[in-house]
Amino acid sequence: MPRFTVHVRDEWLTVPCKDATCSIKWLGFEALKRYIKNKPDNGGIQHIKDVRFVVRRCQGLGLLDSDDTIEDVLEDNEFVELAIEGDTMSQDFIPSQPGTSHLTRAYREPEQYISLDGNSLTSTDLVNLGKGLYKIKFDQHQYFLFHVLVVYGITTGFGKFARTVIPVSKLKELQENLLRSHSSGLGSPLNPERTRMLLALRINVLAKGYSGVSLETLHRMIQAFNASCLSYVPEKGTVGASGDLAPLSHLALGLMGEGKMWSPKSGWADAKYVLEAHGLKPISLKPKEGLALINGTQMITSLGAEAVERAEAIARQADIIAALTLEVLKGTTKAFDSDIHELRPHPGQKEVALRFRSLLDSDHHPSEIAESHRFCDRVQDAYTMRCCPQVHGVVNDTIEFVKKIINTEINSATDNPMVFAERGETISGGNFHGEYPAKALDYLAIGVHELASISERRIERLCNPALSELPAFLVNEGGLNSGFMIAHCTAAALVSENKVLCHPSSIDSLSTSAATEDHVSMGGWAARKALRVVEHVEQVLAIELLAACQGIEFLRPLRTTTPLEKVYDLVRATVKPWIKDRFMAPEIEAVHRLLVDQKVWNIAGPYIEKYCMEYIPESRPSSPTAFALDPPPSPRKRVRLE
Repeated sequence: MPRFTVHVRDEWLTVPCKDATCSIKWLGFEALKRYIKNKPDNGGIQHIKDVRFVVRRCQGLGLLDSDDTIEDVLEDNEFVELAIEGDTMSQDFIPSQPGTSHLTRAYREPEQYISLDGNSLTSTDLVNLGKGLYKIKFDQHQYFLFHVLVVYGITTGFGKFARTVIPVSKLKELQENLLRSHSSGLGSPLNPERTRMLLALRINVLAKGYSGVSLETLHRMIQAFNASCLSYVPEKGTVGASGDLAPLSHLALGLMGEGKMWSPKSGWADAKYVLEAHGLKPISLKPKEGLALINGTQMITSLGAEAVERAEAIARQADIIAALTLEVLKGTTKAFDSDIHELRPHPGQKEVALRFRSLLDSDHHPSEIAESHRFCDRVQDAYTMRCCPQVHGVVNDTIEFVKKIINTEINSATDNPMVFAERGETISGGNFHGEYPAKALDYLAIGVHELASISERRIERLCNPALSELPAFLVNEGGLNSGFMIAHCTAAALVSENKVLCHPSSIDSLSTSAATEDHVSMGGWAARKALRVVEHVEQVLAIELLAACQGIEFLRPLRTTTPLEKVYDLVRATVKPWIKDRFMAPEIEAVHRLLVDQKVWNIAGPYIEKYCMEYIPESRPSSPTAFALDPPPSPRKRVRLE
């Protein structure tokens, strides 16, 4: 028999339906009957037949026609909202829109699995899990036999109450109270992609087998992940030691069937109803398990994984965009000569210079634009073009450094206490402290910001006729049209914001828990602001890419190199040239989307790789992913659904 969960004011009601040919109106009135039955005053409703209401899906808030049959418009176990005319939106109801993204709306249940063992997950894997590309498979069997000993967090209180011994009869309540009291975060919820990452990473840490959780609890967490049942996790509230307590508590609270939860099927609803609708049971906490679920650096690290992956993607595309700008400004390629960079052989610097040569080498890719000024008297270019290998290069080296730390943290046990079953010991330590990822992500923000800083100066050169041979602000009939004038201002504003965001959060520490936790990392803010910095960098480079493509229009019929023409064609397939002013913001965002999806790299990357293979076979990338084009996940860790 199909059934539906209907939200009426402050109540979630399960309504069974014996006949699916009944109408949506019938479903609404049936829910109202059940609502009134539970209220001493009938919920203020005198005559149910006089009530006027609308019914809509919780996911997407789409209105349903009252005359439609249930079987035509709803699926079994679907969640709907009944809004009574004259009521305001229930404060208990959380719309499905906040925090969602295009990935969430296009969510399709994956058919492939990643096997987690606590040792081999990468930042790339984690981001793909966040995108909903894979389910999780767990093959190991880690058991921990609990003994009733006086152990911190298992038979004692927490923090200041570490010396308070808890009776055996209240150990379950101890763990549940821990989650409830620590679920005190604030702010907007993490979007579904980031919550998936957070849950996947916590599962990976528990899979190492040093956390003292039962196999039953671990399997229920995996089932929730695979069903995309995701807890409401506010983004603010962690100081990064003792781990990310507040966000991880919210994560675990939903799994316990309390608080709010989201799934593609239900949208936001009470956690117990979301789990029930997917045929799942809430976790039932055993000794140590509440603490095991919340003690660690997974919030910092999961957001850090996204930040470093996006930073890596935009850094390599920044080289392509800068090369296009150099062509439009009729710059010289002499500054990228390999002998220059061998004299200062930083790996990132050499790699960036190599990319510029692979895109601009006239012997490999003839350029009519370059030929048009081959014999000009210019000796050298401005630093914003000439010094790209040095400036972009250190960003590449920074990203590689940070990525190593994040990948180590991803596969680290960060609990306290640690359970060493083979030794029969439980030892308190400090692996929960988030200083490693916090410092690394502050460094990442400082490093990657420079891509936006130098890009904004190149945008200025493209827009300023005193610094180029192009019309002012890249538009005809200047004065009547403003062209890229304010787009450049937007880039400048984002760069200025980044200057503030790049102030390290990890240099701060405030003592908490009555001086028990007297030094903290502030890594949660380090991770969140690193993501904001990376996003601003992407947006500034999107503006530069648009400006460079617009500059090409004033150099026609001359053509640039083949790979850069392909990049131009990619942009023009999305955004047409500016003949006169038009609404610009959506087009900046469209090109930003191209960069986030790495489409610029996927177009130009094969030319870079081919150049390296044919012209300098002994010169290989400094890292395995330097020329990778959306590399598929390692086959050894993927299992096709049979």
